[in-house]
Amino acid sequence: MRYVATIPRAIATATEPVDAIVVLTGGGGRLEEGLALLGRGNGQRLFVSGVHRGVELSELFRLAPDIRPSLSCCVVLGHEAVDTRGNARETAAWVASADISSLRLVTSNYHMSRSLIEFHRAMPQVVIVPHAVPTPGIDFDGWWYRPRVLRLAAGEYVKLLLALGRASLNA
Repeated sequence: MRYVATIPRAIATATEPVDAIVVLTGGGGRLEEGLALLGRGNGQRLFVSGVHRGVELSELFRLAPDIRPSLSCCVVLGHEAVDTRGNARETAAWVASADISSLRLVTSNYHMSRSLIEFHRAMPQVVIVPHAVPTPGIDFDGWWYRPRVLRLAAGEYVKLLLALGRASLNA
């Protein structure tokens, strides 16, 4: 499957300046990486999309104890999204209200292609810089003989095809 060959295997170095960092919940290492980017000054604000209702900012900061709690002023939680299309819509609403023109999108490496399709559709005017995070415990080398990785890759590939289909139909 050609799709698996396109999955980034390492975290990219954040060099391009952006207005904000956006983290999509749902995979290991994403939030920690987003908080670390904010802590290093790789963005002025952090939006976390798809946070479970009832989860507070203090709980998120416990996941990254090296991050200064003073950065909590710069973090916004989105509680509406339940899927990638919802992440894109939720983020687009926040981007419009916060006057954001560029963002660094932090999500799992296998999820990046589909996320970029949905985000570009929801925010064509916004510069989106991908920041793929490898999922802990998921190694895509030799994916075809690891049932868990095979299921993950195949499932994400099908979702990617559906997103491409929707994009081509402008649905």
